[in-house]
Amino acid sequence: MKLNKYIDHTILKPEASERDVRKLCAEAKEYDFATVFVNPYYVPLAKRLLKKTDVKVGCAIGFPLGATTTEVKVLETLQAIKNGADEIDMVINIGAVKSKKFAFVKNDIKSVVKAAAPKGVKVILETCLLTDAEKVKVARIAKQAGVKFVKTSTGFSSGGATVEDIKLLRKTVGKKLGVKASGGIRDYKTTIAMIEAGANRIGTSAGVKIMELAELEKLQGKFNY
Repeated sequence: MKLNKYIDHTILKPEASERDVRKLCAEAKEYDFATVFVNPYYVPLAKRLLKKTDVKVGCAIGFPLGATTTEVKVLETLQAIKNGADEIDMVINIGAVKSKKFAFVKNDIKSVVKAAAPKGVKVILETCLLTDAEKVKVARIAKQAGVKFVKTSTGFSSGGATVEDIKLLRKTVGKKLGVKASGGIRDYKTTIAMIEAGANRIGTSAGVKIMELAELEKLQGKFNY
């Protein structure tokens, strides 16, 4: 797979304007990224702008805290799919994980998976807030709930993706499930480190910069992807 198809080109900041989303989609078309990821309000616009391209539209659900009710996450998901979303990234209920309410966590995820079907769901674990044992536990629950990917971070908490977390998640979910690295990935070197650790999708707002740096690496004979 080419490097551009690892990248989910993302703009999830609350101040993102329509102009910003139009720019994001234009860049995604130019570089043929895997997806663009936007908040629910911008899904219809992104879908229109990316019509007749290979770039998919992704939507963040329960973002960025994951603390909305399951019913709200389901409604957000249904509306996002109706508006054209091809992929769903949902945030787990982190407080429920910390409270060891794992049956609730599984139902929360499973409900969104069911609402999104047949579209795929990625579950954001917010790894910076979890112990390694909690990461493993929730990744296993997410796999059982039928997700397509486990994802490290929202990028809005106290930390982002680490190579160690990618290795842990890949070991936990096996080879068939996707692992998405996101949060703090802004350069080519970090991107490649995440891929080599086991990530098969990269969430970043720096997709263009990464591709420009990749081109420089290619010219220098160091390009691997």
